[in-house]
Amino acid sequence: MEQIELQPLFDTYHRKLAKVSLRFKRYLYSQINWKARIISIKGARGVGKTTMLLQNILESYQDVDKTLYASLDDLWFATHSLMDLVDWAYRHGIMRLYLDEVHRYDGWSTMLKNIYDGFPDMSIVYTSSSLLVMDNAKVDMSRRQTPYTLYGLSFREYLELEDIYHCEALSIERVLSGHVKEAMQIVGKIKVAPLFEDYLEHGYYPFYLESLEDFPSRLRETVTVVIDSDLPAVEKVTFETLQKVKKLLMIISEHVPFEPNMSELWRQLSTDNELGLRMLYALDKAQALGLLTAKAKNYKSLTKPEKIFLGNTNLMHVLCPIVDKGNERETFFLSQLKVNHDVAYPKNGDFLLDGKHLFEVGGKGKTFDQIADVPDSYIAVDDTEVGHGNRIPLWLFGFLY
Repeated sequence: MEQIELQPLFDTYHRKLAKVSLRFKRYLYSQINWKARIISIKGARGVGKTTMLLQNILESYQDVDKTLYASLDDLWFATHSLMDLVDWAYRHGIMRLYLDEVHRYDGWSTMLKNIYDGFPDMSIVYTSSSLLVMDNAKVDMSRRQTPYTLYGLSFREYLELEDIYHCEALSIERVLSGHVKEAMQIVGKIKVAPLFEDYLEHGYYPFYLESLEDFPSRLRETVTVVIDSDLPAVEKVTFETLQKVKKLLMIISEHVPFEPNMSELWRQLSTDNELGLRMLYALDKAQALGLLTAKAKNYKSLTKPEKIFLGNTNLMHVLCPIVDKGNERETFFLSQLKVNHDVAYPKNGDFLLDGKHLFEVGGKGKTFDQIADVPDSYIAVDDTEVGHGNRIPLWLFGFLY
């Protein structure tokens, strides 16, 4: 294969790279072992996976043509194979490839295994939909790769992206034991309340920066692409099932927080329990929903969720007919805590964190009545700048990553 055949890929690569800035990097960037041979970065559509790949190229290569970025949903791959690209790159001394959207390429797992085994000097960084579960791959890549998952912007990252406030992420221990000091430092420099409201409405997905006016329609379009394009690329689903997935998402959007009556829900969807649970968990993996279960979620053994939320508050503002304040608070809390912690549905209270910290989430008037005398219990309080005791400002949980 001659280099002229690769020109469309190089053109796209150079155009994308020219628009990338190193000013702001996502929380996950510094956690990745960029020296690993195969790096997998999963995440919801629109959270910034592609930008991270291109930033690493800019940081790692003085001559950016010593490597190559390609999205595997590019039309170029309609008439060329990934192995064509790898062969050419290897013969021209390119020992690292950055591949986007690998789940859109048929037989991607077999191809990556062949590259790993057949080109021992070659390394690959690739992104995929958060829908992808490695156990479902035809070839087991779990022993060969270093996997990571990227979530949307935290409230802390949103403030940094807006160049309003910069600080390191806080550990949960630091928030629980030192929240008064941490909150006072922050509110002494910025007005948190209006910024927090902006974040809840549009701050989870970095692409809001491109056009705030078009953000709602862009986000709706993103959700549609996830269901119509990403889901069929990962799971064997019929057109009828895809329509049911959309209906399921809209039913839940109209009733969140949704405490499901499964038989009634399946009746509305004209489906059975097995397929219904598969659809629910697919939307959870896609980060469109947040399923709260009594025990840790297991995608191999699907169990009835106790409570269902949308994946983040931005989705609420786009999909819900009316945004309920109480649900918005709980959705925010879950979206921030699930990134680095196990969050379960408790017998008392709203959330059980890592099997030991019990939380109620509410407004200024929220009391400890529901979790009275429970050790290690806290209230995440909205509309509060600085808390006291075991009453912690809700917005501060947006500084955990």
